[in-house]
Amino acid sequence: MLIGQQVTIVGAGIGGLASALALAQRGATVRVLEQAKELSEVGAGLQISPNGVAVLDALGLGEKLRAVGVSMSDIRLLDYRHGAPVLRMNLAKYSAGRAYLALHRADLLEILEQGARDAGVVIETGMTVTKVSGGRAGIALDVDGHGAQTAPLVIGADGLHSHLRAHLNPGGAPFFTGQVAWRALVAGPGEQSDDRSVRLYMGPGKHLVIYPLRGGALTNIVAVQEREDWAEESWSAKGNPAVLQTVFKDFCPEVRDLLARVEKVNLWGLFRHTVAPNWTGPGCALIGDAAHPTLPFLAQGANLALEDAWVLADCLATMEQDAALKAYPIRRKARAAKVIAAANANARNYHLRNPVLRLGAHMILRAASNLAPRRVLQQFDWIYGHDVTGS
Repeated sequence: MLIGQQVTIVGAGIGGLASALALAQRGATVRVLEQAKELSEVGAGLQISPNGVAVLDALGLGEKLRAVGVSMSDIRLLDYRHGAPVLRMNLAKYSAGRAYLALHRADLLEILEQGARDAGVVIETGMTVTKVSGGRAGIALDVDGHGAQTAPLVIGADGLHSHLRAHLNPGGAPFFTGQVAWRALVAGPGEQSDDRSVRLYMGPGKHLVIYPLRGGALTNIVAVQEREDWAEESWSAKGNPAVLQTVFKDFCPEVRDLLARVEKVNLWGLFRHTVAPNWTGPGCALIGDAAHPTLPFLAQGANLALEDAWVLADCLATMEQDAALKAYPIRRKARAAKVIAAANANARNYHLRNPVLRLGAHMILRAASNLAPRRVLQQFDWIYGHDVTGS
């Protein structure tokens, strides 16, 4: 169904490039419009869980992915004050057998970009879409400095402020969640130099996550705090390392020592839309954050975008376009909503303020980790074991 089909994708992020590659591999002629002037090394670390790895394997990128990613051994939940273990998920015993990888966002984008270009995808930078409208001939995109351009099929992979989302879902603005996040990278490993753990320290009203990147050459830090005032929502908004260190000064020595090494940090407010009511319309579809922005408390944002990209390409390759655009949200919307709800619940669980409730919750998690470790991991099978590729 896709051979010779012209597709325009707005946004050259993870979802947009994965979608471009998946469609091009099925015969489509794909063009990607990216507002940045160049595809540069932006962002920091991210986690690709087995459900996301399944998509990248199916796209033929698994070998390159594993070469740049760190295969994580476990996920550890720790108490903030003394670093005492609360829960350990042994990823090595995960039944699906796929890796759980940590890697720099720029490394994943480079792999996806090269794969897309090798498949014949045209990527145009400096192309800012300012308006989307529908017409008999297809979807019209107003591109700043380049006029109106019409495409028979448009995919919006341009994130929270997607113009295509606004076209399909008029009204509604992103809302501030009452949380801000810092992202930072420091050179070298953390205190545990041979550790391949995702370490999450839980404190009252805040938490902090660290894990290694690029073979331990870097340590990634994500720190989240609940607060009333909000920060600019941007990957590049500059934060103050001294403020970060002050906010987390009551955390354990390992965390404080790591934060003392931070020289540059980005800060942004965490905003969300609700899950979009309409993911598709005549000649267009949304994927990733444009359809269902999620908070980073299950590390599933990139993974959901990868799943979307594969499923949309599969629908378009096996059905007439109108039928495919109806089938795609049916296959994806319920799962995305369930993952987002679980991430929201994690935000509450990580930030318990009442010391009695926190102590009780941590005791229950410790008991589960010690007495039934496999059962703890199996609770995440519905996320990690989900394979949209059917492999």
